[in-house]
Amino acid sequence: MKLSKFMPLIIFFILSVALAVGLTLNPSNIPSALIDQKIPEFSLPAIGSAEVGFTSDDLKGENEVILVNFFASWCVPCHVEHPYLMMLKERGYKIYGVDYKDKARDALGFLDKLGNPYFKTAADQVGRVSIDWGVGGFPETFIIQNGIIKYKHAGPIQVQDFESIILPVIESLGG
Repeated sequence: MKLSKFMPLIIFFILSVALAVGLTLNPSNIPSALIDQKIPEFSLPAIGSAEVGFTSDDLKGENEVILVNFFASWCVPCHVEHPYLMMLKERGYKIYGVDYKDKARDALGFLDKLGNPYFKTAADQVGRVSIDWGVGGFPETFIIQNGIIKYKHAGPIQVQDFESIILPVIESLGG
């Protein structure tokens, strides 16, 4: 028998296996090139103010585990994850919020309505800081220790992520 008779079947089988493997992958689980790297240097204004909201120096606490959450009021998944950020705050974790290209009144209204889980907030009006951090979509949360990025969570934190990923990462760092 000639192999060429079975070539369409072989190609179909290879493509089916590749598709099956691809469907099991999580598209929001994008590795970050910044893991175990120093955080990018920046200084951002507070939301709706010319005063400094926070800088990269604020995130360099000695052995302290800090979360940095990139969000926006117009971001529907940001609304979904907000209760989990509030739970992290209640558990005593320090979260810094970076509001992306938002109107100040909308961002402040979002925090007034849903609660403010952030220790400090800042506005990334131009989007440069988000680019430097490698943010590809909103929301994204980074776990920082000693000014080093230890973990990046792309997409909204949901119940399964909170208990099985986020808390174990924080606890592994001594937080």
